[in-house]
Amino acid sequence: MKMISQSGRRALLGALALSAFALPALAQTAWPNKPVKIVVPFAAGGTTDILARAIAPDLSKAFGQQFIVDNRGGAGGNVGADIVAKSPGDGYTLLMGTVGTHGINRALYDKLPYDPIKDFVPITLVAAVPNVMVMQTEKARSLGINTVPDFIKYARAHPGKINMASSGNGTSIHLAGELFKSMTGIYMVHLPYRGSGPALMDLVGGTADVMFDNLPSSMAFIKAGKLKALAVTSRQRSAALPDVPTIEEAAGLKGFDATSWFGLLAPAGTSPDIVNRIQQEVAKSLNTPAIKEKLLAQGAIPSGNTPAEFAKHIENEHIKWARVVKASGAKVD
Repeated sequence: MKMISQSGRRALLGALALSAFALPALAQTAWPNKPVKIVVPFAAGGTTDILARAIAPDLSKAFGQQFIVDNRGGAGGNVGADIVAKSPGDGYTLLMGTVGTHGINRALYDKLPYDPIKDFVPITLVAAVPNVMVMQTEKARSLGINTVPDFIKYARAHPGKINMASSGNGTSIHLAGELFKSMTGIYMVHLPYRGSGPALMDLVGGTADVMFDNLPSSMAFIKAGKLKALAVTSRQRSAALPDVPTIEEAAGLKGFDATSWFGLLAPAGTSPDIVNRIQQEVAKSLNTPAIKEKLLAQGAIPSGNTPAEFAKHIENEHIKWARVVKASGAKVD
């Protein structure tokens, strides 16, 4: 048996010692080695929640770790967004951001607890959706409201008697309603909720009168006949509801456009490698026939664009919604 020399023994021991230090370091750099949290800044049941839960299973499968949806509603999405903004940039806490948290709120609120640009790294736009103006079917029938002009006529004849539910102050659902108010000259009482889900429950139950909801979260109620879709808020009709007119078509409100979007973001400082890996897997998921068809049927248009493209989109949305907030005169209640 060949003996190891003293110098060789020292070299071997040194190598083993180095490997002992190297192994923990390698373990620390392997991502993900524990579950990843996707913070949804609204209550369960709304479109933000629906989209997060649509992509989470494919991300869990792709990375071998659970991607868990964590609902943290409040303050028009600001509570959940702030939680992520103040989390470590280690890839284990993500945000399903919205047009509200990253497009509207900076113009609507005097002071935000987070900076939507500096505190986040954009990953990818998940989907864009039109909003839809909906009423409980039986209530609309009882009030003689079958079209948008019918609604405007009734609201003008009964000032302050109509309440408008939303998923929270500063959300696109709120702003769509405020824009409608400013362009028609009608008055509606705003009822902000902690998410689209709770607002819809009150709308279907008859407590709330009207809502300018994100289409995916209202679609099941529309198909079931519980909600009546009066119009969509986008420039073009939705392929998911081709017989429902736009607000511009229905009421002659030229230029009316209030669409929503939802996308993944990470805290500032997150590794570009992690960001790019997540973006690539989200894009793959959104391109699978099952997910694509499901989202399109609900009125959502899947994206999966690059981090750079999403960053540019957010920049453009800040400019657009600042103008809308100013023109509508919307304020946080």
